[in-house]
Amino acid sequence: MATVTNRRWLAGLAGGVALAATATVTPAAAAHDEHAATQDVLDRYQSTVGGPGAAVYAGDADGSWTLTAGTARIFTDRPITSTDHFRNGSQTKTFTAAVVLQLVDEGLVGLDTPIERYLPGVVTGNYDGNAITVRQLLQHTSGLARFGNGARANADGTYALAELVRATMDEPPVGAPGEAVHYSNAGYHVLGMLIEEITGQYVGDAITERIIEPLGLEGTSFPAPGERALAEPFVPGYRGGRIPPFFLWVDTTTALEPSLYSAAGAMQSTLEDSATFFRALFDGEVVSDAALAELRRTVPQNGGMGTMGLGINEVPLSCGGTYWAKNGAVESGHTSTTAVTDDGRFASVVTNTFYDAAAVRSFEVLDAALCD
Repeated sequence: MATVTNRRWLAGLAGGVALAATATVTPAAAAHDEHAATQDVLDRYQSTVGGPGAAVYAGDADGSWTLTAGTARIFTDRPITSTDHFRNGSQTKTFTAAVVLQLVDEGLVGLDTPIERYLPGVVTGNYDGNAITVRQLLQHTSGLARFGNGARANADGTYALAELVRATMDEPPVGAPGEAVHYSNAGYHVLGMLIEEITGQYVGDAITERIIEPLGLEGTSFPAPGERALAEPFVPGYRGGRIPPFFLWVDTTTALEPSLYSAAGAMQSTLEDSATFFRALFDGEVVSDAALAELRRTVPQNGGMGTMGLGINEVPLSCGGTYWAKNGAVESGHTSTTAVTDDGRFASVVTNTFYDAAAVRSFEVLDAALCD
């Protein structure tokens, strides 16, 4: 594995908050590195919309390489590595979708069956569980709101899946079932309840036993409610404002209660594990060929990246063809995206802050790495 590092370090106020200017040091060898074009894209990404640091791990069947920019932790000069842990946010949805597709393979769930059959009386209120199918929940075409406001926390500050779903039922629909793509965390909360109903397990245990352990993803885990800490080594998450060339960074690594996102975005992983999972999924090691074909059936979406499959997007490549990707951005201060191509190329990127722009522009880094 080749590693190229373009380091930026931060100095400023103490106590976890930093007002800092960046300085750039470019190793002499970087200009001659075979991945210099991708390094340039990564550097621009980190310096314009990213956090204190960013990294991309990429390769194909013949090998892998890692490029970094900036630092994993403020007040230090430590690049992000491919084995550092971070909260992977909505990349969790692809794991959830894979388990649902396994249940389809086992004949326990039908993709085009109304969710009411499996969870009677759950999708109700402003919605009709008899009109919303499992496929529509997976593909964000159910019409469910993005999330429910007013969910009541447990006494310990954690959230029950059923409560997250109940709160959503009071929200107005964003569309008719099957009408269009409207991204919904709530839809994946319902799918988490589906997994728990069918398997009799906590959704995190089902994902662990069916996906994480069989693939040997030692850096990946689904947290128990209240488990906010990341495993060592980890990338701290930051939130802040950008007034170039100055930044105000606040450490928010443990600010997120993971059960608030659960099956829609609670997991933690690494760049290497993320790539391993997506490669295994598209190599047919996780679900059957028939289920994988259903996952790859896409529909158009407005304002999104490419077209929408089941828990994944298909996105055009600038060098020809397409890739399959899922991104995640969470309030813990982490934004990440992983992608694979049908011919075996892969790339996974992370930055240690939370911006919508960081999520959208991470696709530029993926495109550069996959086309490198």
